[in-house]
Amino acid sequence: MNEQAATAGEARPLTYMGLVDLCRARVTEIFPWDLVEEIEAGREPLILDVREPYEYQALHIADSLNVPRGVLEPACDWGYEETVPAIARARERDIVVVCRSGYRSIFAADTLQRMGYRSVRSLKTGLRGWNDYEQPLVDGAGNPLTLDDADAYFAAGPSDEQLGPRK
Repeated sequence: MNEQAATAGEARPLTYMGLVDLCRARVTEIFPWDLVEEIEAGREPLILDVREPYEYQALHIADSLNVPRGVLEPACDWGYEETVPAIARARERDIVVVCRSGYRSIFAADTLQRMGYRSVRSLKTGLRGWNDYEQPLVDGAGNPLTLDDADAYFAAGPSDEQLGPRK
């Protein structure tokens, strides 16, 4: 039975995690330690951070490229105001897509693959896992963050209102 199987004659809407799982089936994921190994071996994939600019400014992996998920498709093609040449010309390059938790990056990696990018992977556990593995993060000015600063950033969770109604 697929994700949109009929329930009482109606299609059941997908949840966020249901959509993630559909894309995950088509996307290769790597763990933070795998990415560290690649970087240390000199393979240097393009690290594509698909979070919003304010998130990227707060912290990111040094030398990563920020292209928010909301403008990814036109950023990848030539001829648009949103075109980002570094990603538009990277169709043959190894790309690791990152976000906060590893979910938006799954959507983005799936999209890139559909757009013809040949070697795209998603960072499982996202930047949260990267930080848990005690890998360096920098702020918007390129200044290194302490583990405590990064931990504080990741400690914020959904507000009570965002948790939804309680049954």
